[in-house]
This record gives sequence, C-alpha cells and structure tokens, in this order.
Amino acid sequence: MPFASCGWARFRRRKGAVKLHTLLDLRGSIPTVIAISDGKQADVRVLDDLVLEAGAFYVMDRGYVDFQRLYNFVLANAFFVTREKCNMQFNRLESHPVEVGTGVRSDQIVWLRNSQSIQRYPDKLRRIHYFDEETGKHLVFLTNNFDFPATVIAALYKSRWQVELFFKWVKQHLRIKHFYGNSDNAVKTQIWIAVCVYVLVAIVKQSIKSDLSLHTILQILSVNAFEKVPLVQVLTELPSRFPEGDLCNQLIFRY
Repeated sequence: MPFASCGWARFRRRKGAVKLHTLLDLRGSIPTVIAISDGKQADVRVLDDLVLEAGAFYVMDRGYVDFQRLYNFVLANAFFVTREKCNMQFNRLESHPVEVGTGVRSDQIVWLRNSQSIQRYPDKLRRIHYFDEETGKHLVFLTNNFDFPATVIAALYKSRWQVELFFKWVKQHLRIKHFYGNSDNAVKTQIWIAVCVYVLVAIVKQSIKSDLSLHTILQILSVNAFEKVPLVQVLTELPSRFPEGDLCNQLIFRY
C-alpha cells in the first residue's frame, strides 16, 4: 500500500505495510492470539505479549530467537521449539545416541558460550541436528524440552507449516489483498473481520464434524446466508445437490 495514504503503517520510504502475528492452536487450527503491527516492528516483540501456558509447546521460526525472551518460557514451565541461528556460539556438554534412519544426525545438550547470551539464558539448551529427506535440507532445532524423542521435536517443528497454510487460506479466500480504506481503523477492521470469518467457519466445521473443506463450507454458507435452515442440514444436503466444483460459480463471500 502507498506510504502517502498509510503513513501509520511504517515499512519503507515509499511503501507502508502491516504484519499479522498469529498464535495458532494446532488442536483445532484456531488462532488463539492475533496481533497487528506496522511492517517495521520486529516479530520477536510479539513474545512480550504472550501469556504462556505451563506445559504447552510453542513452535516458532528462527526470527523469534531472542535468548532473554526464550528464557521466559523456562520460567513459565512452558516449552519452545525453534531453529538455530547460524552465528550461535555454544559449548557441548553431552551427546545422546541417535537412531540410524530417522533423519536425526545429532542430539546434544549445550550451554551458550557468549557472556551476554549466558546472562539472558542461564540454562541448558537441547540442540538437534535433523536431515529432512523430503526437502534435502539440514535443520538444527533448539528446545528446552529434554524428555521427548528428537524425532518428536522435529515433527513438532514441521507442524509449524499449519501457520503458513492459515495465512494462505485467509489471503486466498477472504479478500484482504485490497483494502476498502487506508486508515489505521479501516485496515485493522477489515483484517479482524476476515479472521473472525475464518474462526467461525472453523468452529462450524469442528462442531458438526464435517469432512468438507473450510473453503467449501464458506461457499455453501455464502449462498445460504438468508436461509432459515439448521447448519447441519445445509452442510449435509447441499453438497449432494451441488458438486463442490459448482460452488465456485456461486456468490462470492463479501464482508
């Protein structure tokens, strides 16, 4: 969006941008935390606003690696799984045996070497080197969980892809690539409406245990918005009369 019309959304000299930070609950693919900021705000600052749940796992990419903030997970008895930054300095304390053929190349307990990093994170870390055969990439994970098998930690990080799918679904199906207004309130209102639509559709899908995709449910509801029919009836009878491919030619959902 042009910076002249969106001066509040700082990003570049001639371009404005907003960021949507999301904490997704993988048990139901429901966002539990949504934060909207300008494009210049560092992603890691969102961790300051999280209310950490003891025993929960928080999976994030390497952009959120800040040792002082990560130590808050330890203090809250919560667990994190993230990627190692290439410039991290550490001392290896011990190495655990790894099973051949699982993709795990090493499973180590390490201690940070840099004095500033030690002050921010005065505890041990678990460092797992994993080779992903599907992508051919070598991945190095950091976590404060020392009990789960290394393969489980790798699988947990792989589940982070659900966040990318969430953003892809919202951008493809909820029409937020273009905004009706450029003010702070207009842009954030449109984004919040899109998120609310996603959450409502996801809740409907989960509550009636439907096998239909979220997009199909959204299309069905859009062409029956003014019908006084129970949701279960609409979502079970309509697909049999209208094949999924035909729904794309019906009314486009608007908000």
